[in-house]
Amino acid sequence: MPSDLLPALTAHVTATAHAHARDSDGVSDTERPCPCPAGTLTARDDDTTVVHHAGTVAKAHAPGTDPAHLALRLTTAAHLPGILLPPLAPTPVELRGRLVTHWPYGTPVDPDDPDAAPWEAAATLLALLHRTPPPAPVPPMRGPAKAAHAIATLRATAPGHPATAPVLRAWATLPAWARDEAPMPDSATLCHGDFHLGQLVRHPGPGASWLLIDVDDLGTGVPTWDLARPAAWYACGLLAPDEWQRFLTAYRTARGPAVPPDGDPWTALDAPARALTAQTAARAVAKAVAADRPLDEVERALVDACARMGAVRPSSPPD
Repeated sequence: MPSDLLPALTAHVTATAHAHARDSDGVSDTERPCPCPAGTLTARDDDTTVVHHAGTVAKAHAPGTDPAHLALRLTTAAHLPGILLPPLAPTPVELRGRLVTHWPYGTPVDPDDPDAAPWEAAATLLALLHRTPPPAPVPPMRGPAKAAHAIATLRATAPGHPATAPVLRAWATLPAWARDEAPMPDSATLCHGDFHLGQLVRHPGPGASWLLIDVDDLGTGVPTWDLARPAAWYACGLLAPDEWQRFLTAYRTARGPAVPPDGDPWTALDAPARALTAQTAARAVAKAVAADRPLDEVERALVDACARMGAVRPSSPPD
């Protein structure tokens, strides 16, 4: 990340938030100390950086983001305001060589209150998204491509780590489309592409309803990918069975097409859940190696799940 990106983005979002706010003396708010709430939401090297000021969020997208694809994804979000958080502007701007988009600030899921996690709202939003025809042409959903990138990073950064081999063996059991080596079998269904609870905010408008955020991976593809991370957490023992059932039941109640309306969902979920497990484990091992530290308990659970996956061909997991 360029060393000047964060301060430049902070100044940019401040100016954007107060673009139309002037005191009676004609002095812009940006010319005096500002009491508005502000802060950095995300700052990742070589990835996204997100800051907010008052009710405005500015997101600097990852280097190399395709401007045409991002514009199509913004258009889609603008046309689905009851499902996706709509952008404040229809097109990105450029800042320090990065594409920047603007969004209303919403309240995120509280990570310190897992009992209040909105699993039902999340599942309903995903079902609505999957049932909605794309309002504009969009590129393919980027989930498999991101998983493949995580595996490539693992191979490059941790080739000799003892956890690398079981992750790669699990990856090798997946169908080609899940490894981003072949087109996805569904090219019509609109998908989020990177769903987890951090991709939800309460819209600041009336009713404060939950909405999906982050359109970087939005596109057409296999809708089970959007259910795969919670499914993988459940299969790895990291998500309680009752929370998984709440999520799955709400998705089915909202007539989501990714899984059968009743019966065993794992016939559809198995391959994407395995892919997300391998992706998450690959990222965990690479980060541990970069930090020169041992794997923590959660990371070991992910690697252990990969070891089991590598020994058994894809099928329904046990109860």
